[in-house]
Parts: sequence; C-alpha cells; structure tokens
Amino acid sequence: MKNYELTVLVHPDLEMNLEPAIAKVKDLIEKNGGKITKESNDGKKRLSYSIGGQDFAVYYYFEMELPAEAPAKIESTLNITDEVLRHLLVKVDERKLKYEAKQAERRAHGEETNTEASETEEEK
Repeated sequence: MKNYELTVLVHPDLEMNLEPAIAKVKDLIEKNGGKITKESNDGKKRLSYSIGGQDFAVYYYFEMELPAEAPAKIESTLNITDEVLRHLLVKVDERKLKYEAKQAERRAHGEETNTEASETEEEK
C-alpha cells in the first residue's frame, strides 16, 4: 500500500451540511481498500477561476494509504460525483518525506543545516 494525498473541492452550497458529502468520499476510499490516516477541513475559500459557475468551494484534505488499483477507481468515481467540483489525488514522494524528517531532526538537535552538504552526503 502506498501513501496518497487527496484534496476535494466540495460544492459551496453544502458547507452547512458537509457530512453526507464527506461520508460519501470516505466510503469510496474504504470500499476500494484504502485507509485514511489524516483528514482536515480547510474551510470555504475563493477559487482562482469559476468552476461550474461557482466562485467558492469547501476544501477538504485526506492523507491515506491505498492499494495499487484504487487510485484509478477513486478518480473515476469522483469525476461523476455531483458534490465534488474538483479533486486532486497524488502519490506522496517517500524520499522527500524522509529527507524532511531528517532535516527536522537535525534542527531539533540544534545543528545548522546546509542543504548542499546534506544532499552531497546522501548521494554517497
């Protein structure tokens, strides 16, 4: 199972009763063998451009683990879901996460970070 991030833009008219729309997305993830590790409601925001005549959307973010065949199934279903204006499903770059964790650990220990030196050490 690989780690993925999903951002869903929910129709702004559903802001007051967001639970059914989010429950539909969660159910879709779980039916396809996924496990949600983190989720957050980032609130209603103005869009850069109108989508379906809407200038605002409610942003909802998920971090999850999915089997290999699940992303395609989830995306195809989200494409035809009325509550969802847009969505973005991306695979998390594990190497970048490890690098950032290592940098955070160095900062926590008070070491000064030099990105060029760190990258050179990792390449060896």
